[in-house]
Amino acid sequence: MADNLARLVCDWLTKAAHDLQNARIVSATPEGPLDTAIYHCQQAAEKSLKGWLTWRGIAVARTHDLILLIADAADDMPDFARFEEVAEILTPYISAFRYPGLTDDPMPSREEFDSALQHAQAIYDFVLNLLPPGARP
Repeated sequence: MADNLARLVCDWLTKAAHDLQNARIVSATPEGPLDTAIYHCQQAAEKSLKGWLTWRGIAVARTHDLILLIADAADDMPDFARFEEVAEILTPYISAFRYPGLTDDPMPSREEFDSALQHAQAIYDFVLNLLPPGARP
């Protein structure tokens, strides 16, 4: 059972790492669409948090709401509360730029993307450092 749990958590974090990698690759190309790259930032944070919650045996809500996921994680480990503001920033990227008419600008700025990537990476790194080696990618 413990091996299966570690493998599942590792899978969550691997998917999160892939989202971060996708965001970096897409954003590095001259015509890379930052609207899809920023979506991957939100996804990386979401999958990182779901990996942590899975590790701790906390029911993982079927949601893209990072605010809720951070609250669930912070209930278990108060240190996650430091990411509450980050969750508010990243959560809208699940849809804001994916569908027309949801934002005034159809494309995030480079600064907005760079900030989102830093936030997503911070959550990923925080979770990764909490996990034992067997549950890390």
